[in-house]
Amino acid sequence: MNFTLTQTLVSRLHEAAIPLETREGPPPCLQVAEGQWAKVAQIARQEGLRLVAEWASEENGAFTIHAAYALGAQGYALAATQLGQGVEEFPSLVPHYSVAARMERIIHDFYGLKPLGHPDLRSWIKHDSWPEEAFPLRKDFALNGPLHRHEGSYPFIGTEGEGSYEIPVGPVHAGIIEPGHFRFQVVGEQILNLEERLGYAHKGIEKHFESRDAVSAARMAARSSGDATVAHSWAFCLAAEQAAGRAVSPRAAHLRAVLCERERMANHIGDIGAICNDAAWVFMQMQCQRLREDLARLHHRLFGHRLLMDLVVPGGVTRDLDLDGIARLRDQTQAVAGEMGELFKIYEENTSIRERVIGSGGISTQDAHTLGLLGVVGRSAELDLDARRDAAYSPYDQCPPQVKVCRGGDVSARLWIRFQEIQTSAQLIEKLLVDLPEGGFQEPFQAPAEGSWGFAVVESWRGEIATWIRFGPGGRIQRCYVRDPSMINWLGLELAVREVPVPDFPLNNKSFNCSYSGHDL
Repeated sequence: MNFTLTQTLVSRLHEAAIPLETREGPPPCLQVAEGQWAKVAQIARQEGLRLVAEWASEENGAFTIHAAYALGAQGYALAATQLGQGVEEFPSLVPHYSVAARMERIIHDFYGLKPLGHPDLRSWIKHDSWPEEAFPLRKDFALNGPLHRHEGSYPFIGTEGEGSYEIPVGPVHAGIIEPGHFRFQVVGEQILNLEERLGYAHKGIEKHFESRDAVSAARMAARSSGDATVAHSWAFCLAAEQAAGRAVSPRAAHLRAVLCERERMANHIGDIGAICNDAAWVFMQMQCQRLREDLARLHHRLFGHRLLMDLVVPGGVTRDLDLDGIARLRDQTQAVAGEMGELFKIYEENTSIRERVIGSGGISTQDAHTLGLLGVVGRSAELDLDARRDAAYSPYDQCPPQVKVCRGGDVSARLWIRFQEIQTSAQLIEKLLVDLPEGGFQEPFQAPAEGSWGFAVVESWRGEIATWIRFGPGGRIQRCYVRDPSMINWLGLELAVREVPVPDFPLNNKSFNCSYSGHDL
């Protein structure tokens, strides 16, 4: 994985006379003095670095704030600042990176630490029933202890003005989807503002990681967001393997990529059908449902699970492919890609669907860059980001994808990107299977030494997943942080639907298709 950005950032910080030391990893981490935390972010912003994630940890009774930055092909860099004993506040990064706002609200919720200068510290994941002084990621919080209900209310932003009104939607929806609340401020049918309230799918994933071994925790990672089970498992395993100083066999790396690209194809196909269904074009929905079902049935036949659950584990994968399985995957992948190519031609010639999606829910390139939007959402607004190429993890270091970007940032652009990425994934799967190396596909995983850590990113079908793990005594996990792309892209949805008619919200929401579970963790 590419960490050359670390040297670039060290050079720039030395020029700014910021004292720091480098803790050798893998990967290396820049240790920054507590008073320089925001200054480092300011310089990173000036240098054009993207804030990937910000999180906290606790060790020996003191807290540490961490951040990961990225810059295209230069890869990733980690930074951390350790707070003194008894110190429970730190400088907010929001003045430099607006995307840090909800990340710091989560730090405030789970650790009780206060980001100084943060504009909005309303509780985010912790809901009204949580006791105010319950901080679940602190070491003294009992995972199985009693939690007494607290009465409270969430102060939504109000609306004023003649003709304006509010529409509350959710958290229970009229469909088989996860829970989330949307509060619309509207004039007529025009949305003026959307405020999201998430956290209903919070299940304590990061707390449950604590004290588990890597093999057990990999099953937990697979369930961070069930429709991205391969990508979340892969990110976790890469971080754990990095901490252990081990790499999987070339065959295992190829098989992981095949699984992830199949997961990408299946979800893009499902999304295309669902978006078109929200625009009342049932034909496309039916065709996409059929093709996705074909993919799922072959997954079950070859790998034992329709959604490819628990196949990626520390040390490799749990299932290999024989020659017949390889042939089946190649044939079906190319057949499905061919059908989706034909369906794309039909889509482009259908004026009624095109009128619904062109210009709806647009995001400018500047706004997308400011928020650091990821995956399909970012690439539809001309952001040339893809961790498969930029992080260059195996096997993509040998076969990087051709990254497609589009202008407009609207529903139409997000649909176009999905159609294109299905073809790219099919090409990658063909190459990966043709060049599948000989050898083993799983090796015993050696527990990492105490104090070792790993950081990894994987390009899921939604975008970049980031996972950081630190191990404690006996090879048990001391802290594991997961950042699903939805943590960032939910912000983009709020921005995209301003000035969109209320009936077009489902269309836009589906075109983003952010994960509730992956966000709430």
